[in-house]
Amino acid sequence: MSNVLHASPLGKNSEYKSEYDPSLLFPIERKDKREELGIDPDNLPFYGRDLWYGYELSWLNMSGKPVVRVAQFELPCDSPCLVESKSFKLYLNSFNQSRFESAEQVAERMTQNLSAVAKAPVAVWLYTIDEFERRAFDSTPGINIDELDVAVDCYRYDPNLLARHSIGDEPESDGIVSETLHTHLLKSNCPVTGQPDWGTLVVSYRGEPVDHTSLLKYVCSFRDHQEFHEQCVERAFVDLQKHYKFEELTVYAQYLRRGGLDINPWRSTLDIKPEALRFIRQ
Repeated sequence: MSNVLHASPLGKNSEYKSEYDPSLLFPIERKDKREELGIDPDNLPFYGRDLWYGYELSWLNMSGKPVVRVAQFELPCDSPCLVESKSFKLYLNSFNQSRFESAEQVAERMTQNLSAVAKAPVAVWLYTIDEFERRAFDSTPGINIDELDVAVDCYRYDPNLLARHSIGDEPESDGIVSETLHTHLLKSNCPVTGQPDWGTLVVSYRGEPVDHTSLLKYVCSFRDHQEFHEQCVERAFVDLQKHYKFEELTVYAQYLRRGGLDINPWRSTLDIKPEALRFIRQ
């Protein structure tokens, strides 16, 4: 992984190209990190997608007049590769001084380019500012656990912070619980530059009750952890499955934008189409 990242534009001075250039996109294979997490790349334990919003998108129409749009991209989680975010930003900026006949042509180019890099079909939507403004923001679902009175002293990733409800040494049987929990205290760091990535984590499940206090401590332990957004969410999904007995589990994060892009990975045992959400900090 380190050799691959060394070849990426991350952590390097990059010249911004203002002419359309799909070669700027840089793929990162999901396989290595998933094998590290004990995930069989050919038999994923989840369904899901990575939803991206791109806020810095502009090009010229055939008369030379600038056009602006907000873009929405959806990459399937079973794609062999994810797209490195800085290369994505450079790619979007390469549209700035290029002329296109229509927004449909731009979306078609993006669909082709991104699908080729991800090695799987990528969906692209382009919204006018008025259209995107009408979408507004979504409320964060479930119970906010941020105000729990808990002492936190571990800021390096530690899955052992997850604890089960217990009486003595035996897990307490509280029956089957269905609930959704969220926290705005998620912070991880770029694996190359060390820059902070802030986000909201949502955990929705049916099964053995999750200990809220230990979940919050666990999320806080990502504070100095260096990993891509998609990998952090998959790590949380795997850890929760290992520590609790679930009939259903969904884990997703809505990260704040950085460089005009935000990344929102969604992983679930449920084979359903997730909503395209956007929270207030995005």
